[in-house]
Amino acid sequence: MKLVEDFRAVFDRDPAARGFWGVFNVLLTYPGFHAIVLHRLAHLIHRLHIPVIPHLIMWIGRILTAIEIHPAAKIGGGIFIDHGFGVVIGETTEIGKNVTLFQGVTLGGTGKETGKRHPTVGDNVVFGAGAKVLGSITIGNNVYVGANAVVLQPVPDDCTVVGVPGRCVKMDGKRVPGATLRHDLLPDPILTRLEELQAEIEKAEAEIRHQHPGTIQ
Repeated sequence: MKLVEDFRAVFDRDPAARGFWGVFNVLLTYPGFHAIVLHRLAHLIHRLHIPVIPHLIMWIGRILTAIEIHPAAKIGGGIFIDHGFGVVIGETTEIGKNVTLFQGVTLGGTGKETGKRHPTVGDNVVFGAGAKVLGSITIGNNVYVGANAVVLQPVPDDCTVVGVPGRCVKMDGKRVPGATLRHDLLPDPILTRLEELQAEIEKAEAEIRHQHPGTIQ
């Protein structure tokens, strides 16, 4: 049963959940687990094609947990939402087994497109705090998405993705040449482009000075 897997996942991945009293702590005070319990119920009712009720359940869940999950989202067993404040999971999202989401993660769409418009996530994936995965893209198995990364393109299996836009810096346990896992060393694409434009302007000015001395002071 998926709920049993979800409950075990909390103890497997959260060092704060331990011991006999930890069982009661998780059952009574863990919003991530509460959100999943409500979603399992809402998703079941949604599959029975009963209107309004599934959305009402998840609306109540959002008020109680600050986690928003669409009742139609498909979520595999063993999911763990740690802290969870601000997590959003869209309607056509599909999530595999043993996935971990930290606070502020968004699995969302990119606009008003119809049909499959949210991500498909494989097994054993970890989303760092604030990560955004947008659009109908596939995130492979055993992927780690770094904190605050914005992923707009598909990600193959066994990758580590960081940055804005997200890019793979580690694949199959090996670092991608030229990439870095250090967030403080990630390049700023806007600043890089501005520097390139400045260099082009200075080059053009130098050519003009050479061809027409005195034109540019």
